[in-house]
Amino acid sequence: MSTTNEQTLLPLAGKKGLITGVANDKSIAFAVAKAVRALGGEIALTYQNEKTAKYTQPLAEALGAKLFLKLDVAEPGSLESVIEQCGQEFGEIDFAIHSMAFCNGDDLHGRVIDTSEAGFDSAMNISCHSFLRMAKALEPLMAHGGSLITMSYLGAERVVRNYGVMGIIKAALESAVRYMAYDLGPKGIRVFAVSPGPIMTRAASGIANFNSLLESDAQKAPLGRTVTIDEVGALTAFLCTAGSSGMTGQTIYVDAGAHIVA
Repeated sequence: MSTTNEQTLLPLAGKKGLITGVANDKSIAFAVAKAVRALGGEIALTYQNEKTAKYTQPLAEALGAKLFLKLDVAEPGSLESVIEQCGQEFGEIDFAIHSMAFCNGDDLHGRVIDTSEAGFDSAMNISCHSFLRMAKALEPLMAHGGSLITMSYLGAERVVRNYGVMGIIKAALESAVRYMAYDLGPKGIRVFAVSPGPIMTRAASGIANFNSLLESDAQKAPLGRTVTIDEVGALTAFLCTAGSSGMTGQTIYVDAGAHIVA
């Protein structure tokens, strides 16, 4: 067991943050939460609804989360209420993880030109604009700077079969990261997108022929494999530490190098 002195040497000792998007123990956000806690950070976790809460509450308890709050970004005021409660608990926020995305199945698998207006608006609001809203609500709580991190995918840069309009949404999200980094840089708030390779999560299970995508990435990746959620979690936790203090605005790939191979 770590002593008090050893704990104070951890990179995130005394740091506090909000982590969204934990659906189960296979979620990337859960791996991030584990990595953050291992580095000494305190966390608030969110759940989407009562159905998911029965899976996520035991995880929140196991991680020692200070808060476990309902968050549905499609519900007006929900995001702002969660951040207000985080402010009351923590005073200041040092990092926040945006790991939320949604797209209707028909829009995900169909031609992008067939995407409905309502489907496009919903996907953009939940998957991209919510990150802007998160930053705006957190800005007053990041008086001494901090890190804002969202999750992207290679489909933002290249066409990935069966990823459909979500590729357009992720491209907008990565662009938002750059503009947010520019706007918030003077306040010491750094902004990143982490782009993992394909990982079998609950969200990924909605992509058609996903197993083929896993096999293809493993074959072409320089490391000869796909990555794990724990590898993504470790990188994301690092971006919350002072070790990344000279960085902002990047999309950082964690995909065993697959993105460099045509």
